[in-house]
Amino acid sequence: MGRWLRLRLLLDTHALIWWLIESRRLPETVRRAIFDPANRNLSSAATAWEITTKHRLGKLPGSELIAADFAAVIARQGFEELPITVDDAARAGALPGPLRDPFDRMLIAQALARNLVLISNESLLDRYSVRRLW
Repeated sequence: MGRWLRLRLLLDTHALIWWLIESRRLPETVRRAIFDPANRNLSSAATAWEITTKHRLGKLPGSELIAADFAAVIARQGFEELPITVDDAARAGALPGPLRDPFDRMLIAQALARNLVLISNESLLDRYSVRRLW
């Protein structure tokens, strides 16, 4: 696959974690797209919310450092923060279909509203016409 140019990439929670720990579960095409300086990498406030919630509940072992200072972690990676707006919340709540995960619904809403490419291995997201790279 050729070089991805000038994309704005929104990383799903698992993709961000796998990027941070340099997991081989992240496909090489995704790695190259995130690493490409022509692209902008974004991390949603929804991802911070999901990671800290799962850490608090003990459902995300090894997430202590990420949960402790999420903003600093993504800043060190050169990623941009993507806040959640009232419009994002309304759009996420109004999405049709079977997807129940509020974090995924928010990422879909943000990606659609801002024409972002969502980095995620979840093929269910394709039902929402979001551009997805995996």
